[in-house]
Amino acid sequence: MNFTRRLAALPSGRRSKWVILAVWILLLMALGQLAGKLTGAENNQTSSWLPGNAESTKVVNLQGQFVSTQTMPTIVVYSRDSGITPADQAKAASDAQTFAKLAHVVGPETPPQPSQDGKALSVAVVINLSNGGWTDIGSLVDSMRATANHGDPGLVAHVGGPGGFGADQSKAFTGIDGTLLYATLGIVIILLLLTYRSPTLWLLPLISSGLALTVAEAVIYLLATHAGLTVNAQSAGILTVLVIGAGTDYALLLVARYREELRRHEDRHEAMAAALHRAGPAIMASAATVAVSMLCLTAAQMNSTRGLGPVCAIGVAVALLAMLTLLPALLVIFGRWVFWPSRPRFGTAEPTETGVWARVGGAVARRPRFVWIGTTVVLGALALGLFSLKADGLSDTGTFTNKPDSITAQSVIDAHYPAGTGSPLQVVSDASGADQVVTALKGVPGVTDVTTPRVKGDLAYFTGTLTNAPDSTAAENTVDAARAAVHAVPGAHALLGGDTAVKLDVARASDHDNKVIIPLVLVVVLLILGLLLRAVVAPVVLILTVVLSFAAALGVSAFAFQHLFHFQGEDNAFPLFVFVFLVALGIDYNIFLMTRVREESAHRGTRAGSLAALAATGGVISSAGLILASTFGVLGSLPIVSFAEIGFAVCLGVLLDTFVVRSVLVTALAMDLDHRLWWPSSLGRGAEHEVVAAGRVPNPSRQRSGQRR
Repeated sequence: MNFTRRLAALPSGRRSKWVILAVWILLLMALGQLAGKLTGAENNQTSSWLPGNAESTKVVNLQGQFVSTQTMPTIVVYSRDSGITPADQAKAASDAQTFAKLAHVVGPETPPQPSQDGKALSVAVVINLSNGGWTDIGSLVDSMRATANHGDPGLVAHVGGPGGFGADQSKAFTGIDGTLLYATLGIVIILLLLTYRSPTLWLLPLISSGLALTVAEAVIYLLATHAGLTVNAQSAGILTVLVIGAGTDYALLLVARYREELRRHEDRHEAMAAALHRAGPAIMASAATVAVSMLCLTAAQMNSTRGLGPVCAIGVAVALLAMLTLLPALLVIFGRWVFWPSRPRFGTAEPTETGVWARVGGAVARRPRFVWIGTTVVLGALALGLFSLKADGLSDTGTFTNKPDSITAQSVIDAHYPAGTGSPLQVVSDASGADQVVTALKGVPGVTDVTTPRVKGDLAYFTGTLTNAPDSTAAENTVDAARAAVHAVPGAHALLGGDTAVKLDVARASDHDNKVIIPLVLVVVLLILGLLLRAVVAPVVLILTVVLSFAAALGVSAFAFQHLFHFQGEDNAFPLFVFVFLVALGIDYNIFLMTRVREESAHRGTRAGSLAALAATGGVISSAGLILASTFGVLGSLPIVSFAEIGFAVCLGVLLDTFVVRSVLVTALAMDLDHRLWWPSSLGRGAEHEVVAAGRVPNPSRQRSGQRR
């Protein structure tokens, strides 16, 4: 008895099914409260998103000795097109005193600073994020905006700087977990109702997915609080979508196979055991592909990327466990009636044998080589949009899908004050060489207003203002020149950071991660496919088709972002995240299809087996693709560009993979390659001769040996 047979015996047993259900109920009771604490365990500090060993990250960690990491500078900027009046100056000074009295505001109490053109005033405010400051930052900034805009309508006021930006970002993320959860559940419920056309069956996959998400969040919370696992808002949000989306996919495949077996087995326990034995390896291989691909992210330099890997891997592992234990137990407990009104009765014909996907397969079978070449050309043309991809990072102004007040404030600041105001270069060095480092920094073109070093112990801290906009290429070149200058001071051990340096280090770390992780994921997936299919040619073909699908999805997405949504560009991590999700999740559908093709090929030959497999799995895989695409599409509803871009691209890629790559391209390739697809296994030896009538698929139950009606 192999592993899958032993696994199948647990949830399909007459007594063990109740044990499985009891275990999951106990898990829910024990871990349910811990899952609700995950948000409180998130680490959204700046350093948790940055490259771990980057110079700018080291500066962030060291500057806490000089500037509190729990404070955030905020700039209130006033402007009047006709010029600032004495009354405007008096109002700004009065507002500054009001701001100083607000909760969480710690200063500094400086007078309003006029711009050189006389058309703007700025007031600097420092917000303390500790003791509830970060939680209250949204309402605090709203209060400041209301105060600043009260009075003469000719004087326009905005709140920007890191504090204003942080407040707007906090609002965007407020309730993100609940928004994603409820939106995802709503979409899944609708699609399950349409898929099953049953008022009851949809509840079982949904309950199983919900329990899986709860247990996964609890496990991740325990690891975050006791084992140092890093969780942030990004990974927590993606976890919700991934667990429900992937879990529902696995549920759909299992339920579809169980429905088939119910027509061949009078006893539902035997039917479930057969379904698990047949579908279990494909589901486990699919989950292993996703989980291991996610774990490859731990090789990333970016802390946010590295932390996402284990979080998603844990989520997928728990989803797999739920769908192979809890869901089968529930299905067997409830019996055939849960499929009402379309109950699969013992001895009835399988409807998929003459369904729409059987007809699609028949059409492909007429000219498979023409079909796969034509499909490849079309996907290649879509991939040309990659040339317009600008995944070099998003500035603050490009972070949101809308234009919040902080972005408008930055535009006003840029128009009336020096370009680098509010985003200075930050330098930490040994105190003994601080004066020499200051001299070196002053000599760098593009740097001005270098401050006097502040010394604490053996370290010194000072800043310099960029003369170019902090998110410009010229500013990045200045950072490189400034680093070279301060590093050249002997014995000073100087480190240079700041917003521009962070952006530069993030771009370089992301480029490293793309070059390392993408090939690593491809190798891992190729090995898993090779072990599962026991062949060399088939895994290589599947990998190539998924990569082509990824390129096409990325090309279309890049075009849409630029010409339809008018986004500034793409986040640095965008290609990597989309690649990992599309390759790991997209290969799922190829695994579902090809394991069935291999199973059928042993009895029919590869060409007829491909037709039978497409007919049997086409409907369920299409439904699974729609659900997974829709769940990731929910990310596109968030006002954060990076989330919206990932959601759009993964949604599009999954749809392409489901309806074009898997159903057309892979099927056509399998038919054209014939038995050569399985080289060097026994299926790949010897020519096969089969005659396939277009649109007709022989009944697998009549040709499979040992099968009972």
